[in-house]
Amino acid sequence: MSTTAPSATHNTLESGTFLHPFTDFAEYKNQGGKTYVRGEGIFIIDHLGNRLLDGMSGLWCTNLGYSQDSIKTAITEQLDRLPFYNSFFNCTTDSTLRLADRMTEILPEAFNHVFFTNSGSEANDTNIRLVHRYFDLLDQPQKKHIIARTNGYHGSTIGSASLGGMKGMHDQMQRLPYVHHVEQPYSFPHLGAQTPEDIGQQAAQSLADKIDELGPENVAAFIAEPIQGAGGVIIPPDNYWPLIVDICQSRDVLLISDEVICGFGRTGQWWGCQTFNFEPDLITFAKAVTNGYQALGGVAVSDRIAKVVTASGGEFTHGFTYSGHPVACAAGDATVKIYQETDLLETISSTQQHVWAKALSTLSTHPIVGEVRSKGMLGAVELVRKSGSAIRIAPDAAAAVFCRNYAIQHGLMARQVGDSLILSPPLIITTDEIEQLVTGLRAALDATATAFGIAS
Repeated sequence: MSTTAPSATHNTLESGTFLHPFTDFAEYKNQGGKTYVRGEGIFIIDHLGNRLLDGMSGLWCTNLGYSQDSIKTAITEQLDRLPFYNSFFNCTTDSTLRLADRMTEILPEAFNHVFFTNSGSEANDTNIRLVHRYFDLLDQPQKKHIIARTNGYHGSTIGSASLGGMKGMHDQMQRLPYVHHVEQPYSFPHLGAQTPEDIGQQAAQSLADKIDELGPENVAAFIAEPIQGAGGVIIPPDNYWPLIVDICQSRDVLLISDEVICGFGRTGQWWGCQTFNFEPDLITFAKAVTNGYQALGGVAVSDRIAKVVTASGGEFTHGFTYSGHPVACAAGDATVKIYQETDLLETISSTQQHVWAKALSTLSTHPIVGEVRSKGMLGAVELVRKSGSAIRIAPDAAAAVFCRNYAIQHGLMARQVGDSLILSPPLIITTDEIEQLVTGLRAALDATATAFGIAS
């Protein structure tokens, strides 16, 4: 079998006018892609009629699948009643206020304020503005530096991409000079050489060292995802987050938990910071807040921060035309209401995450699988040339690309990051659908092993 990665059938619906995000334009012009035209439950249907189990929840966002009528109804009713008004200059809409109140019902106890944006990228830009404003008001204007992690993802605007630690993005832009990066707690590449606890300690120490190098009096915040999603579903060792909290608190550095992926039940609780038992100062949210049905993001602001930024100092000169858009907020209100009025989170925590972990773990004995990891309803499968090693199959993650493309062509939407296949299925996935997903992924692994000359 050829090791050339299978590609999508050229898209007959494309006119060539649309520039796709995160796409090699020249490659797309030659190979084309697919257009998706319908969604049912946790399945998507492309323009050729092919039906795929969506193992990525859209883009980490359709946690409740594609058939939530109450969210659709909330959107259409809001469009009929008030399709838009802004939230600038002391104005807002009742829909915006309802979602703000509902968010404080599900956030950790110390969070009683939210600032709405249109995306996680804008929310993380807002975090920069908020932490700088906070320390300015405390007469510490020199605290401007922000630290993030290598291979972390925080968005694609100039500000949020600077916070992110993705080399490919940094190569195409000029980063903010006051953002710095430290080690990620990624254990697999060090297989057999260091324990996960060693990696956790080392990664945390790199943060302490960077703060001390810059001077704690100059460092405003550390931002990180509880689990690195787009970086490859990197689940930190158990000792990592307690160490990070101690380092930030002892040096008066704010802690920002980017929950764009980890929030809304993805890790088994409302928020990833709750799963890992730490208390941040700011929480970034987006994606699943509306189940992907409308564009909405935001920042949850702890009482510690809100007490300062709402006390005095004049106007906070930041915001977006669509901050708190009433239709998006209506979608968010309806989405959160589903979580509150069903036992979905309880089911995930008590049962479904264990079913998911057990089913995914059956892939660990496959000849080209080096590691299977999961937390909540997230998962990753590391591809290697020989089980029990960290030796990769081919340069440039060619095997993982092949595996992903095979899976998609055979009815499973998965994603490839480096040499890993990563998964984030809708939280409403059933046990039978989990088995279908794992069966599809096993078939893709078998095909990949054959294509690269490895006995399966």
